[in-house]
Amino acid sequence: MEQYTEELLSKGLLQSEDLYRYILETSVYPREPEPLKELRHVTAGHPRARFATSPDAGQLVAMLLKLVNAKKTIEVGVFTGYSLLLTALTIPEDGKIIAIDVNRETFEIGLPIIKKAGVADKIDFIESEAVPALDQLLQNPENEGTFDFAFVDADKGNNWNYHERMMKLLKVGGVAVYDNTLWLGTVIMSDELTPEHLKLGKQPIIEFNKLVAADPRVQMSHASVGDGMAICTRLY
Repeated sequence: MEQYTEELLSKGLLQSEDLYRYILETSVYPREPEPLKELRHVTAGHPRARFATSPDAGQLVAMLLKLVNAKKTIEVGVFTGYSLLLTALTIPEDGKIIAIDVNRETFEIGLPIIKKAGVADKIDFIESEAVPALDQLLQNPENEGTFDFAFVDADKGNNWNYHERMMKLLKVGGVAVYDNTLWLGTVIMSDELTPEHLKLGKQPIIEFNKLVAADPRVQMSHASVGDGMAICTRLY
């Protein structure tokens, strides 16, 4: 029987924790590769474990990667590397991931598991603020319109800055996924009811959701899996 942390259960938006457990135990955990399971358990003991991609959201990301036949991907925000490892396990043997995070220390937590899984050579980790790193990529015209997939789970105040750059880096038909877009449900809460530690990120997420919903460059779906994910396909 899987152990559940408060952080994991709190990421689910379903009204019933028992229903969320049912989904995890019936459809998610039985299909979760062993390296991901190991990394999830290692991450559960971290003080900021809530930053990790939820396993049900990860399952959807893996399906999207397969659907677009992703081979060249980019990830903004790595933490201990659950979604990064998931991507590396899903894309082909000659696939590549550019992974950007300001903190290599947390990436190092998951790196031994990534190496043991035999997929570390697919990853180019860049320790940097994401906006300048993305701009650096765009300085090379050969990078424009070449990425199949992007997963963004970083500082929410920069989501629109990331989106603008993804619209240049992604190929037409490429997919960008933005995580935590429902911010534990606080996007519909008054400020008085919003927990103090969630207030800072709430308004930038609300603004991003409005902007991306009105962006004619993408077809989008706002999925209520995990903590909410905005899934965007570049149209032109």
